[in-house]
Amino acid sequence: MIWELAPDLQKKVAKLVSALNYSHIDPQRVVVFRSFGSKSRARARIWSLPRIWQIALKVESHYCLEVISERFDRLHLQQKEEILIHELRHIPKNFSGSLLPHGRMRKR
Repeated sequence: MIWELAPDLQKKVAKLVSALNYSHIDPQRVVVFRSFGSKSRARARIWSLPRIWQIALKVESHYCLEVISERFDRLHLQQKEEILIHELRHIPKNFSGSLLPHGRMRKR
């Protein structure tokens, strides 16, 4: 599998965070990747940096938002935005480096 930074989607995420007033999310600490060659059925997923790694590496919390190119890129703009918003909703209000499971994701 190959991962590449996705500057086009990085900008889109920053705009969504601002437009949706997700003030708890620091878009500079959400890094967006486009992956190629994944066998996953998902269109996108979000990865966290757990607290123990934050302490070990002496860094603040960060998230990686991955879109699976083969499944994501062919979608219409509105579908892409919905998926990005869905992944952002996994980030808790305290931006701790943990993730909210689907059952705990609240409407914002």
